[in-house]
Amino acid sequence: MTSSINASMGGREWAMLVALSVLWGGSFFFIGVAVADLPPLTIVTLRVSIAAVLLWMTAVVMGLRPPKGLNIWAAFLGMGLLNNVIPFSLIVWGQTQIASGLASILNAATPIFTVVVAGLFLPDERVTPRKALGVTVGFIGVVVMIGLPAINGIGVLAHFAVIAATLFYAFAGVFGRRFKTMGVNPLVSAAGQVTASSLWLAPVALAVDGPIHLADLKISVLGSVFGLAFFSTAIAYVLYFKILESAGATNLLLVTLLVPVSAILLGSLFLNEELGAVHYLGMAMIAAGLSIIDGRLWRSRKNEVLGN
Repeated sequence: MTSSINASMGGREWAMLVALSVLWGGSFFFIGVAVADLPPLTIVTLRVSIAAVLLWMTAVVMGLRPPKGLNIWAAFLGMGLLNNVIPFSLIVWGQTQIASGLASILNAATPIFTVVVAGLFLPDERVTPRKALGVTVGFIGVVVMIGLPAINGIGVLAHFAVIAATLFYAFAGVFGRRFKTMGVNPLVSAAGQVTASSLWLAPVALAVDGPIHLADLKISVLGSVFGLAFFSTAIAYVLYFKILESAGATNLLLVTLLVPVSAILLGSLFLNEELGAVHYLGMAMIAAGLSIIDGRLWRSRKNEVLGN
């Protein structure tokens, strides 16, 4: 069972959503710097492990303690796999082949999948004709971006790796609704999730990538890894679970519409990345689809036409 949510977000939820988009937009920039010197699995493992330490330190200071129930920790393991381990690995690997700005735009497909997945599994987030139209328009936008550029070989797999990550995010948004009914504090949910992700990833990263030597890494890479863990993971996931428990999975994952803006700005300012017109066209179509899904802009226009 899932508890009910507010279908329409208020000012507080929108403010948290914008803040989350900036934090997650920065993740594509941080990854873009880190992948130059670190393998993908190592980056993901460091990201969630450092975030776990920071979040539990904060939780202890606030008087919160780790939950003892095995059902809660089983849920943390499931959430970590869906929301961190698989999508983070796919995105980081994808960014070894494609630019951070493009990766963030492909990531904007997340709400499109979320509308479908949430509609199938959550009774208070059912698919409506308006949402179905938004999904169609947004999906066409994604096809425009990955179908029209002249890409071949490994580039195709990198594009679809990032798209696949968005599908796992959609399932994670639906799965994560259970923490509210379990009575788990959002900070503890965030800490538990990244801790579980660390348990999944650490042995795999050590086996595949081998040990790392921090002394050999550039300051810029170390700073990017810490920024990825602190800003784009620890703080971001506290906001994530706060929005999820009050506004639901579909509203929460509208954040990925906003993420490309900050990611593109950071990528162009610091990584000298450029995007073609076709990418902006695809992003515009995704924006149109998501605005239809959200519905507020279209209701406002209708009222203006009717003179209300």
